[in-house]
Amino acid sequence: MAEYIGAIDIGTSGVRFVVFDHDAKAVASAYQEIPISYPEPGWVEQDPERLVEMTLAVIRTALAQGNIQPADLAAVGLTNQRETTIVWDRSTGKPVYPAIVWQDRRTAGRCQELQATETARMIHTRTGLSIDPYFSATKLEWLLENVPGLAARAARGEVLFGTVDTWLLWHLTGEHVTEPTNASRTLLYNIHKGEFDRDLLSLFDIPVDCLPTVQPSLSVFGH
Repeated sequence: MAEYIGAIDIGTSGVRFVVFDHDAKAVASAYQEIPISYPEPGWVEQDPERLVEMTLAVIRTALAQGNIQPADLAAVGLTNQRETTIVWDRSTGKPVYPAIVWQDRRTAGRCQELQATETARMIHTRTGLSIDPYFSATKLEWLLENVPGLAARAARGEVLFGTVDTWLLWHLTGEHVTEPTNASRTLLYNIHKGEFDRDLLSLFDIPVDCLPTVQPSLSVFGH
């Protein structure tokens, strides 16, 4: 019988892995700081591949520290920074651009433009959110408009979108999935219907095929 539960906590500034026993006692842990870059004023980016590498590194370090084998883990939970936007190649798993972090303000002008329209009320009603660069939708829209050839690749189903949870889960399990609390921070998720909203996808010109499957927060996301 597996004896432990693992927990990945990947925030904006660092990633931690903690192993808990049956009594919810932490028996091993490891942490690494995550580099952040600021290529232009108001722009905040991270290297998606480093997020994966550092997550795996802290997992291996914590397991070694506790003399724990991977098979001793019954399950692993995940908590993460939200809104951060990553797009990657469906076939290779390589990111097409750095992760645009939730703090990034490059789409402030686009958000102001939307706030001045009747669409703003519809967005708020369906998502529960105000229009702000904080959320993923305008980040993803910016990528599709500014990375050469990306919109065409997305239309052909060649790329995938995800926040940090989806990016890590795809690399750890091969599944393209998320859950409602992360999906609800994209500005694309209809909180009343519990699904990505087709009208909002059309507004931001985002193909539905690049979006992850949404499933309950407490469920099996992959193996």
